[in-house]
Amino acid sequence: MDNVDKPDQQQSSAPAPAPVLTRAQHWRATRRLTLQLLLVWLVTGFGAAFFARELTNLNLFGWPLSFYLAAQGSSLVYLAILAYYAWRMRRLDKASRVARSAGSAGSARAEARP
Repeated sequence: MDNVDKPDQQQSSAPAPAPVLTRAQHWRATRRLTLQLLLVWLVTGFGAAFFARELTNLNLFGWPLSFYLAAQGSSLVYLAILAYYAWRMRRLDKASRVARSAGSAGSARAEARP
C-alpha cells in the first residue's frame, strides 16, 4: 500500500543512467579533462620548487621537508593524476560507446525498413 501511495520514492531509488555522449561531446570532455589535469601537474611541480626554500628549515628524519615534498609528494600527486585520468576516461569512453552503439542500431533499423 505504501508503494502505491509514493511512486516517486520508488523511482528515485533506482541508479541514474549513465550519460550518453556524442563524439564531439566526448572529445570536448577529454580535452577539458586533459587541460585540467595538466594544470594540476604544473601547479604541483611549480609549487614544490617554489616553496622548497621556505621548507628547508623544517626537518623530517634528518632531511629537509622540501626534499620529501619534491621527491615523494610530487610523485604521489602524479600517480593520483594518472589514476584519476584512467578512471574518468573509462567512464567517458563507456558513455561514448553507448551513444555510438545506440546510433548504429538506429541506423541499421532505418536501413531495414522498406
